[in-house]
Amino acid sequence: MNMRLITILILFYSSVVARTEQATTVVRPTEIDDVLVNPGMGIETFNRFSGQPLNEGVKWSEVGPEGPISDAPPRTLDFPGSSVAYLRWFWSQLEPQPGKYRWEIIDTALAEAHRHNQRLAIRLMPYDDKHPLPDWYISSGARRANKPDDKDGAIWSPDSADPFYVKSWSAIVSEMGRRYDGHPDLNHVDISTVGYWGEGWGPYQPDWPVQQQLIDVYLHAFPRTALLMNFDELQALVYGTKHGAGWRLDCWGDMGRPFKNFAHMLDLYPQQIARGKLQDVWRTAPVALESCGVPESWKQWGFSLKPILDQALRWHASTINIKSSVIPAEWRSAFDQFQKQIGYRFVLKKMEYPARVKRGSMAQVNMWWFNAGVAPVYSDYLLALEIGDTIVALDADIRQWLPGDSVYENTIPVPWELKPGKYRLRVALLDPQTRVPAIRLAITGRQSDGWYDLGDIAVAGD
Repeated sequence: MNMRLITILILFYSSVVARTEQATTVVRPTEIDDVLVNPGMGIETFNRFSGQPLNEGVKWSEVGPEGPISDAPPRTLDFPGSSVAYLRWFWSQLEPQPGKYRWEIIDTALAEAHRHNQRLAIRLMPYDDKHPLPDWYISSGARRANKPDDKDGAIWSPDSADPFYVKSWSAIVSEMGRRYDGHPDLNHVDISTVGYWGEGWGPYQPDWPVQQQLIDVYLHAFPRTALLMNFDELQALVYGTKHGAGWRLDCWGDMGRPFKNFAHMLDLYPQQIARGKLQDVWRTAPVALESCGVPESWKQWGFSLKPILDQALRWHASTINIKSSVIPAEWRSAFDQFQKQIGYRFVLKKMEYPARVKRGSMAQVNMWWFNAGVAPVYSDYLLALEIGDTIVALDADIRQWLPGDSVYENTIPVPWELKPGKYRLRVALLDPQTRVPAIRLAITGRQSDGWYDLGDIAVAGD
């Protein structure tokens, strides 16, 4: 064999090896159409947990449980899967004596949420027309806003501008923050200040500086946990959202009843969003909606379902509270489709990676993701690849994956500790604390441990 032929063969072999090392695997996962139950989004349970008995008819209780609730028998409930349990308690439940807090109530609720694969959302309420302020507060000499012979005199309403109200209410909120801010099983906290249910409205409003002070208590007490600002008072709503809170409203679905000549969702709410320039709050903080009545109420009032669901999508809602009530059978299919749109829904459309890599080297990885929902995810989950049993964390901030397309294109380190051989490459979105898969993707390939299988990858030695 002459030298020229040998040279040609060497060059040909080198070219084949180079092409093999540079070969790229392209994966296009198959999208699925399932309803996905994922953290921090979807239909909430209300004052109970997933799998527990539903409210009957069109009634519900505003009173949160003070201990565990028995689960319903298996396969007896027709209610969507839920990742968030929303509970509300009155001040008198949590502080029956001054400075003596019954934190075991919230501790139990957090444990129950964890047991039911949910996270807890909470609100502390000062009082309403059926649940008075704590006895010790009423008898303390604190100022009263109304008189016994007033139209609403049967309920002792506090003067919330009274320094004692500000001090007492701020104390329990601050203690709650010290104990629970950043808790891994706490999803969000409502900002609750004055008036019935703490919603910040009513005939006995304090001046704005007091309202601002009571909002600031939450901003200081919960710097790590998502906060939601109630919708009723525009100045408070704008202030809270400008300081990082999301927003919530509690009469979603009101198309003209039960309030005569007035409609929250049909008239007031869209205009308030425009007045407050709140159209983009959803990009960085969550939007939560609570039904006016329950879906069965809408049916009895003769409402059309589609405009109600469409409005929630236009507002980029992440969580929906229908008060743990039955969805009318003829509307269940529409709610299933609705659940596939609220919140976030991540689809890996395409993945490109080298078919062969060297340990200790850098490898180019390209991902094309699509968020088919109407909102981002608001917690910082970790995008990761797994080669064999080795996890490679990627520097992507998935909170920036707004509805639509996103790409991740970067070089990643191939771990040196990998032995040469062939591995399966897998992808997942991990809880940053536990480092286990936390979010279901809208693609096939999910395995029993929550990772998604992509394909083979060969690892070479030196």
